[in-house]
Amino acid sequence: MGDGDVVRIGSRASKLARAQVAEWLAPIAARFPEVTFKRQVILEGGDKDRVTPTLAEVARTAGGSAFSTNQEAALVAGEVDVIVHSLKDLPTSVCEGTLLLTTPGPREDVRDVLCGATLAGLPQGARVGTGAPRRVAQLLALRPDLRVVPIRGNVPGRLARTTKGELDAVLLAAAGLNRLGLLPEKHEVLDPAVFLPSPGQGALGIQVRAGSPAADLLAATGDPETDACVRAERALLAELHGGCSVPVGAWGRIGPGGLLHLSATVTSLDGAQQVTAAGEGPADDPAKVGAMVAAELLAHGASGILRSIRHS
Repeated sequence: MGDGDVVRIGSRASKLARAQVAEWLAPIAARFPEVTFKRQVILEGGDKDRVTPTLAEVARTAGGSAFSTNQEAALVAGEVDVIVHSLKDLPTSVCEGTLLLTTPGPREDVRDVLCGATLAGLPQGARVGTGAPRRVAQLLALRPDLRVVPIRGNVPGRLARTTKGELDAVLLAAAGLNRLGLLPEKHEVLDPAVFLPSPGQGALGIQVRAGSPAADLLAATGDPETDACVRAERALLAELHGGCSVPVGAWGRIGPGGLLHLSATVTSLDGAQQVTAAGEGPADDPAKVGAMVAAELLAHGASGILRSIRHS
């Protein structure tokens, strides 16, 4: 690509999606000053349907993912050249003819945040809002007395439900709160060693058409260490045949000596059963590390938990 070329960036419409595009684009635009980058909004099923209680139901209606199907279709059709995703919302199997570039770094905070209260400070039977099965399951594993209320919508709308007194607290990703500058005064950042994040949480996913000029232009961008961590997490999720409706937590990080460490958990939806596993291996083979830890989870009973969830 040369002077005057245009790269069209697709993303969702929310303020968080705009913040994620801006975060990715700042160093990219500085690196390629001869290229013009233009943002294009693409609405997804999860953006249009704010009534259906769960994203899994929205995804079934959309015939794919609640947060990526329409964007991938636009990419394949040549309507946009790049998609900037929140990586945790992107299925482990990307659309044919497309590929994920090396994940940008540094990764935002992987942790979850309890907003409006602390976990120990919540009274018996307190109402906590979250729409994610993983968060529901892990929260009930720690506090089975709590009443979990399914919520959807953007970050400001979810936070407002605590200030209006509708809920005692809500669970949100630290990454989104940080990107929007909305971390509330009263909150607790949950330890990722105990409350494992969603695979890919905090990371951006940059998707392009295979063999396109944009793919060639951006091929050498991204951060290999961040990429190794999230690819191990996504490989584990793929091995478990999981998605956003399955309560799987995974956290990859590069340790001393450059080894890739991966911790993971599978929790029943009522929080009563939980299986954890961890392993490490070379960072240049994250898929192997992910598969190894997934096998450990399955060997220790995760298959039974997953089977019961899929049949429920």
